[in-house]
Amino acid sequence: MYVGLFVAALWGAGTALLAQRAAFRMAVEPDEPWRASCRAGHGFPGGLRGWVGPAHCGACEAGPRGWGAVAVAAPGCAAIAWATGARPELAVWLLTAPVLVLLATVDARVHRLPDQLTLPLAAAAPVLLGGTALLPGHAGTWTGALLGGAVLGGAYLVLFLVNPEGLGFGDVKLAVPLGAALGWYGWGVLFTGAFAGFLLGALYGVGLMALRRAGRRSAIPFGPFMIVGAAAGLVLGAAGA
Repeated sequence: MYVGLFVAALWGAGTALLAQRAAFRMAVEPDEPWRASCRAGHGFPGGLRGWVGPAHCGACEAGPRGWGAVAVAAPGCAAIAWATGARPELAVWLLTAPVLVLLATVDARVHRLPDQLTLPLAAAAPVLLGGTALLPGHAGTWTGALLGGAVLGGAYLVLFLVNPEGLGFGDVKLAVPLGAALGWYGWGVLFTGAFAGFLLGALYGVGLMALRRAGRRSAIPFGPFMIVGAAAGLVLGAAGA
């Protein structure tokens, strides 16, 4: 068991580091192209190597290191592995973790959740869970995953339509795969994970206002809190399944 937890933590740390180059390149405003060079002007290599790897430039060492993402991803993957055990859905959680780390990093930097990540993830999560439902030993239901994605995505869509300044449409698209993952373990887990995301975001906003670093109308990146809240819900759901 300890070997499995170590491997999961290593997977989280390694993929978080490898996602930093893509996060650096994608952390731009919606009307700007992806970054093609480091902050000192050195161009990234072509092909996959231009997107996978550390963000700092090998020529001048300029760029973010991404240790914060590693500090969250490594224990997060280990916790999910501990809660899920050897059940087949663990592969889905670990496969989607790098994309979620990438989304959280980009959103934290520029308040943006790119469609190039959210839409494929929204399509892949139900498909992967559908395949998992065909394997022996799984602990969730595909029907629950489909309903969870639809319900949480619909709830975020309503919130966006009511208050578009308080919630981005990228959050709506991210809610679909997160809802599918949480719904896999049932309605209680779906509610817990969704509520945890709102609670963490609210606490962060209150903390910023207390430190006078933000006002009541200041925008905060909500994607990271959605992801961390969903991860907490998954740990509780998998442990109780």
